[in-house]
Amino acid sequence: MTRVKLFKALFLVFAAFDNAFSGTVRARETELQQALEALQERYAFPGATAAIVATDGVLTVATVGFADVENARAMAPDTMMLAASIGKTFVGATVLALESEGRLARSDRLSDYFEGELWFRDLPNARDITLDQLLHHTAGLPDHVYLPEFQQAWTTLAAQENDIAPTDLVTFLSDKAPLFEVGTAWSYSDTGYVLLGLVIEAVTGNAWQEEVQVRFLEPLKLLNTVPLDSRALPGLAVGYVARDNYFGLPERTADAGGRLLWNPTLEAAGGGFASTARDLARWGHALFEGEAMNAPYLSRLLDSVVITGGPPDSCYGAGVAIRRNTPWGSVYGHAGWVPGYVSSMRHYAEYGVTIAFQINSDIGFTESSSDRLQTIEAALASIALETDASEEPIE
Repeated sequence: MTRVKLFKALFLVFAAFDNAFSGTVRARETELQQALEALQERYAFPGATAAIVATDGVLTVATVGFADVENARAMAPDTMMLAASIGKTFVGATVLALESEGRLARSDRLSDYFEGELWFRDLPNARDITLDQLLHHTAGLPDHVYLPEFQQAWTTLAAQENDIAPTDLVTFLSDKAPLFEVGTAWSYSDTGYVLLGLVIEAVTGNAWQEEVQVRFLEPLKLLNTVPLDSRALPGLAVGYVARDNYFGLPERTADAGGRLLWNPTLEAAGGGFASTARDLARWGHALFEGEAMNAPYLSRLLDSVVITGGPPDSCYGAGVAIRRNTPWGSVYGHAGWVPGYVSSMRHYAEYGVTIAFQINSDIGFTESSSDRLQTIEAALASIALETDASEEPIE
């Protein structure tokens, strides 16, 4: 075969491969779009975005509905929503990064950092808690979000214009009895992650969100993930809640300019970011594929404890919810809920696929009996993993 014929043959092979690859990507985009539209029709949410990072590393994004119903602003791939507790994955990763650098250890006691602080004195289990127990929700701390005192103070706190100090949130636990002795059980606690944010700041001298920004958001070019340090978040999708919602908020929780009608610094390091499905999928893929840091970290990230009272094979790692032995193998990630917004980020380890979605309404998601979040996760997984949508959803 002459050189010309060889080059021509190679060109035809590469062209055929490129066409096949492009066809696969287009088919995936179409299926994702159709699935999202069907889910909106089924559940009647205002709008949503979804993103898949496939095994081949290609990102697929779909959007549906409105970011602002009253002003007919369509949902777009770069429309941000509050990511809520998915922010814990950033906190956990930052703690592991600092451990890799020798600046802290998960075995450190919280008292090593805050023994002299007045707020620390009255914290349940204060002198026995380790950073590892905070990461895994095994410190025996109540969750301030569900304490009657916090619920009574919500309206006043949410109306504040200035940042809410994380220590003000921690003091809701003052003189409360611990739920259990440290390390003996599991109970989810936003307060524990608020404390980890304070540890990051004590170690680095910087705001914990700045550490996330420098370590992860900038290097990974997650340009549409921003800290919740202001009510004004240009481009934010308006969140919608039920008329008789738990927090007494208006049904529309942001104005037309994206300015929240409540103070988002209330989340502190229990959440702390607005993001997009595209950024969340890219973040989850980098994190769980071992690409988010230079130093090895996956074994520490996925070192887990059993979730007390949780579904079978459900565990919690360093800011990561884990399900093992699902129909799709091991699944890592986190969900997030805050008034008006629901988010999910899941990595299907045996497929090397990451899926994220966000919805700008929490109506129908917050009831304890609701399986809406899990059903949506299963529907999107069936597309990304090319499996049967009727398979058991992730709890």
